[in-house]
Amino acid sequence: MYTLKEGWIAMQGSVPVEDWDGKMYCTEADADVTFRTNIIQGYLAAYSFTLVIDGWLSIVYNNKQLMLHPGDLYIYSPGMPVLIAAASSDYRAICLMADEHTTIELPSVHDLVHIAYAPIIELHEPKLSLPPDEARHMEQRMREIIGYLHSNHLYKTEILRMLYAAFLLDMQNAQQHTITHHQIPPRVEEIFIGFIRLLPLHFAEHHDIAFYASALNITPVYLSRVVRQVTSRTVVDYINQMLVMEASFLLRTSPMSITQIAERLHFADTPSFSKFFLRMKGVNPRRYRMEK
Repeated sequence: MYTLKEGWIAMQGSVPVEDWDGKMYCTEADADVTFRTNIIQGYLAAYSFTLVIDGWLSIVYNNKQLMLHPGDLYIYSPGMPVLIAAASSDYRAICLMADEHTTIELPSVHDLVHIAYAPIIELHEPKLSLPPDEARHMEQRMREIIGYLHSNHLYKTEILRMLYAAFLLDMQNAQQHTITHHQIPPRVEEIFIGFIRLLPLHFAEHHDIAFYASALNITPVYLSRVVRQVTSRTVVDYINQMLVMEASFLLRTSPMSITQIAERLHFADTPSFSKFFLRMKGVNPRRYRMEK
């Protein structure tokens, strides 16, 4: 999948700031800018948080229409298949994007479990509708990040990481006021975070639950139970989503043959890969490449 820097260049043609390290970026967005993100939707290894300021935005998430209005905070998790469908002419938002690895390694990473997944579990859609005072506070926090991104501060990198951690904690606070959480035991949370760390590093080579369970020193049955408890999804769902997103990305952007892609993703053979891709996407790899 695209890193944050690769995704930005694919959308805009160049980096937004000369000395940008590709770890984090925050910017205002209108309808035109937002529609460009369809180029990388589902292929971006980054988290993004979009706060709607004016107008409205319509997206297709999990085959359902989701409407966003002023005060709504939309959360994108890596690999999530989303389509920007429509926007009002006066649509305006602030979008904060952060590299997946940068996010996972933050000290406040435990809050990310709730931030990224609780809305999906409990609201069945990845958004928070914030009261006006909390929306203003989140907007102020995001604008502060924009200010430091474009500054020459000697400790810019360190400050941005702290501001991002504060942003995640602010989101956790907003969630506590918006939805009722099911308490996740610390050990369960620790295992889930460990799985999320391992998955991007090993999904291409290891398609089996046993590998991840062994790396975490637990049984496959227990890992399956933990992942389902936190997200209502299975371990296999996560592995398959990563595989099909990477396969789609390679078919779309690389000159690799279908056989080479099957080998890179460690499928037994090309027919096995083609059967998997057809089941996941509803079209075989060759036709998908031709259509794209």
